[in-house]
Amino acid sequence: MHPIRVAIIGMGGFAGAHHRTIAALEERGLARLVSTCDPRPGDFPREARDWRLDERRVRVFADYRDMLEACHAALDLVVVPTPIPLHAEMHAAAAARGLGVYLEKPPTLDHEELERMIAVDDRAPRRALVGFNFIIEQPRLALKRRLLAGEFGSARVATLQALWPRPTAYFRRTPWAGRLLLEDGRVVADSCFGNAMSHHVHNLLFWAGSPELHSWTPLAAVRAELYRAHAIEGADTFFVEADTPGGVTLRLATSHACSGASSQCETIHCEQAIIRYVVGRHWEVRWNDGRAEHGALGPFDALEANHLEYHRYLRGESARPATTLADCRPFVALNGLAYISSGSVGGFPPAAVVAVRDEKEQVDYLNVPDLPAAQEQFVGHGIWPSGTRWGRAPGEVATMPDLSRFGDVVRAMAGS
Repeated sequence: MHPIRVAIIGMGGFAGAHHRTIAALEERGLARLVSTCDPRPGDFPREARDWRLDERRVRVFADYRDMLEACHAALDLVVVPTPIPLHAEMHAAAAARGLGVYLEKPPTLDHEELERMIAVDDRAPRRALVGFNFIIEQPRLALKRRLLAGEFGSARVATLQALWPRPTAYFRRTPWAGRLLLEDGRVVADSCFGNAMSHHVHNLLFWAGSPELHSWTPLAAVRAELYRAHAIEGADTFFVEADTPGGVTLRLATSHACSGASSQCETIHCEQAIIRYVVGRHWEVRWNDGRAEHGALGPFDALEANHLEYHRYLRGESARPATTLADCRPFVALNGLAYISSGSVGGFPPAAVVAVRDEKEQVDYLNVPDLPAAQEQFVGHGIWPSGTRWGRAPGEVATMPDLSRFGDVVRAMAGS
């Protein structure tokens, strides 16, 4: 079993986490970094030193195409932790060389581009992995197996309640942060729902998927309300409800307009029990007859675990990647239909937003104190914020045929 031979596109941002993960696997003889690239590799002298690139004889390039041309015969895998709009072209270039591709999530937020990427992947000898981090957690998989076996009865409602504070500087970290459109007019639609918390959105679709373990539910209809507290083009807060063909109602509430601790709770209401999965902490099953089960979620290095799982697929030891590009269709559709349903991004009233200074971290946040209560009402009872708070029109019902309007709706939002 030779080490998986890896190239990483990028040296800054989240690419650094992949560099550290591969370096740790290399020390265990499980992987070897052959090459990396960045448009400005000279901007990362500290990283190059910390990652011991010279000592490990890692080749460094300024262009990923030059890297693939020079190194493809010595590679098994290309990692793509780059800005979302670059994923499609980089995936295509690596797949054309017959290489495995680890794509950071989301693969794209444009459903038409996703279909083109799937077509490329279908022609490739190895399917790409999309790095939705939590699908391979063993407690999650065990609970879904029990769910599919009918132990809890049919699922009726699945909810996500997620708050993830992001300082105001987060929206200045890159030119496309919080943007609906790039400077060249392409749709990017960066948001908490489509990017930072997309792991958990994808998780909820996974819980509702059947009949196979690795399945994600399709969608029948979506309603949504989008809001923003930050001075951004897009939305930092989503309330989304979806009906599925299997009869499960999904309710998702996500936001960056908060401060303090982050929290992500996935809940599945079934005929005979309620499953709660508090990401990074614990899970529990509360039965209608009063019984209860609890389990701790132990240490989980998501990047390492996902790399190793994908390596097993590349070696032929598992039948499929944990999440393929085709598996992302429901997620990309849900994100797109949320924009179409909402039709606009509503601003929180100024009185509803409080500026918070974290003196320890020396960063600033915008916090909507009423947000946790609004999320609780929505996920627990289906009460929309537009009916009780923040004074905006409710969203329309959007269905799959409406997805063709996604680009036009987002462009209209950006121009309003």
